[in-house]
Amino acid sequence: MAIQFIPIIKAVAPYVAQVAAYAIPAFTAKPEAVKADPVLVRQIEELQEAATQNAKSIHVLAENMQQAISGFETAAEEAKKQVKTYRNLLFLSLGLSAISVLICIYLLLR
Repeated sequence: MAIQFIPIIKAVAPYVAQVAAYAIPAFTAKPEAVKADPVLVRQIEELQEAATQNAKSIHVLAENMQQAISGFETAAEEAKKQVKTYRNLLFLSLGLSAISVLICIYLLLR
């Protein structure tokens, strides 16, 4: 089930960083007309700081996700190589077994 989400995450991950980069300036712009109420100004500043921190966190998360995806790809390639090696060993052992059976039959019939 998780394997089905990897292509989706892989496709979305590069855009998350871009969205975060565009979102940071949108939440940090401070209009001068709203500065009338000091409580309201402080609340807006806190919200802007929280939004900026969230955007930075999302950017870091997107980078970590990209690293994890590349790690998954590397592990998948190594697993494919192992499967290929095991398959070759299986065919080799089957071939040797067939040769052994043929030799046994030959020796019994001789």
